[in-house]
Amino acid sequence: MPLQKIRLELARDHEFPQGSNQHGYEFIAPLDSNGLLDAALWKQHREASRVTRFWGDDEHETGHLIRKPGGSWAFHYDVQGDPDDDESGYRLGGHAFLLGEYVSIRDEDDKLVTFRVVAVEDVPERAS
Repeated sequence: MPLQKIRLELARDHEFPQGSNQHGYEFIAPLDSNGLLDAALWKQHREASRVTRFWGDDEHETGHLIRKPGGSWAFHYDVQGDPDDDESGYRLGGHAFLLGEYVSIRDEDDKLVTFRVVAVEDVPERAS
């Protein structure tokens, strides 16, 4: 399977001047050779395109990477189920998920938060 596991950690902000490795996301998604989200491959691997949100001492949230009408990308959490609670990426389709790059996610409170890509690893194919 052409999937990668991507880890985003909170970049520097007023609350965390050094950033935080305790706040962020890990998700699985297909990336093309330039590190961009691959919509065609995502359609084939929707169920495997999972996300985990980790936020300090809060309970982890799990869900899926989804495409919204118009082609934007978001994280949809399975427990909540309310589309208004989806966390949308700011132009995620145009961001390369490469080490050191920055990505912004609009949280459920409509606040734009910046994260840094700290890991991109191949997800091994499952043995049949």
